[in-house]
Amino acid sequence: MGGPGDPPEGTPEGSPSGAEDEYRSVVFDESFVRAARLQEYSAHERMTDHAPAVRRRGPRHRRLVTRQALALVVLLAIAFGTALYMGVRHPYGSPQARRSDESLRTTVVPLAPRGEVPGAADARTLFQRSPAAPFASGIEGVPLPAVRATAHFSESQVQAALTTARTYLVRSSLDPDVLAGRAVRPVRALLDAGQLGQFDRSMNRPAPDGRHAATGWLIRFDPARAVLADDRIRVLGTLRAVETDAATLEISSDSTFVYALRPRGSTRATAQVSLFTVRRALTFRFDSDNLRVGQTRLVSSSTQAGPLSCAEDTSARLHPLLAGQTARHGGPAVTDPYTAATPTALCGTLSDAAQPKP
Repeated sequence: MGGPGDPPEGTPEGSPSGAEDEYRSVVFDESFVRAARLQEYSAHERMTDHAPAVRRRGPRHRRLVTRQALALVVLLAIAFGTALYMGVRHPYGSPQARRSDESLRTTVVPLAPRGEVPGAADARTLFQRSPAAPFASGIEGVPLPAVRATAHFSESQVQAALTTARTYLVRSSLDPDVLAGRAVRPVRALLDAGQLGQFDRSMNRPAPDGRHAATGWLIRFDPARAVLADDRIRVLGTLRAVETDAATLEISSDSTFVYALRPRGSTRATAQVSLFTVRRALTFRFDSDNLRVGQTRLVSSSTQAGPLSCAEDTSARLHPLLAGQTARHGGPAVTDPYTAATPTALCGTLSDAAQPKP
């Protein structure tokens, strides 16, 4: 009998035998192949007697996946809570939170003269006899200060903020169409989108409530009462830039504007000219978005103007007292201290030193 590796019918003729065949373990002859038992499982046998192609994972694996998912949820919750906490505790707050608190607050104080308003035949004479004699004409009276970078704003950004604030002064205090009440768009175009609603309400439904006085946003006269007698408005003002936090640049302006006015419908030959003085202290704020698009947020406006009558409402427009006129009797609108919605009515007396000398 042959060995375990011998063919069933013995070693073929002509083939090397035994130990002399180094390939004996890997070479099979025809009789070896015919004698091999071949078995092919049917489909049913493959389905019932053999393991499926995809192994089902046991309960232990499912528990592991559940724990991983739970850990991921916990991590996400911790991250969300941390982000929320940091947003609340962040010293600068979010831009949206800051902007929501930056509606304009206005104060308009009419200044009543002690007696008749002085006048003259021409504006030049009045200006020479008034404290406005050394003032420059137009925006030249508000020079730009030296520009320096701050900790978080570059020199070019500070320059852009100062220029925008100066442009706002020009459009809101010197533009003839704005002064006559014919236009508001030049001023509106400079405001941040978040303030447009307040601005529009102030223009359409002005009220002396400290938030919706049109004269807090711009200067405009009652067109039925007075017109400009001289386009060369005298101005003296300053601008100052300061960084209030890492995201906010603040520009403060303090400017005095002196207008030469005459009665509506009169001619230069017949009507006397009088001076009207307005002092405006404005606070502008800028973030990086405002600087990029050339807009600003006006957050504070304090106006003193005269000669005016304290008895007249100055929230919609200013009603100047002209040459020869005196203030109406009566004080400003009443204030009810028991009603929070009632604004405090303010009025002052125009100093004789602020008027042109006789």
